[in-house]
Amino acid sequence: MRELDEVFAALSKSAFRSKFHLQGKDIVYLHTRGLPTVIEHAKDFVKKRLTSAAPVNDGKQTPFRGHPVFVAQHATACCCRGCLEKWHRIPRGRLLTSDEEAYIVKVLERWLGEEMRKSL
Repeated sequence: MRELDEVFAALSKSAFRSKFHLQGKDIVYLHTRGLPTVIEHAKDFVKKRLTSAAPVNDGKQTPFRGHPVFVAQHATACCCRGCLEKWHRIPRGRLLTSDEEAYIVKVLERWLGEEMRKSL
């Protein structure tokens, strides 16, 4: 796993990752529900969609919209096991550890928090 500052510096140089920002309903949802609630959703999404050694539809399991966490997953390359391996050095082909799950949630929380602050 990479240090958060290192990974966010790398993500900022990616044209694809940098284009993701919360808009409209997603930013309203984040402000209305609050970051702690949305982070609970993130924990659930990570557990259900990423912890498996071979997630169903890996590479296509994370929608691009419909929840602020989905946008955050694409913005931070936490959307599939391939991106986790490439960007975060978390190998695919095995179950995620609880530390890796917590790391992914921290990455998502940092990005969502930044988006929340930008929207004020």
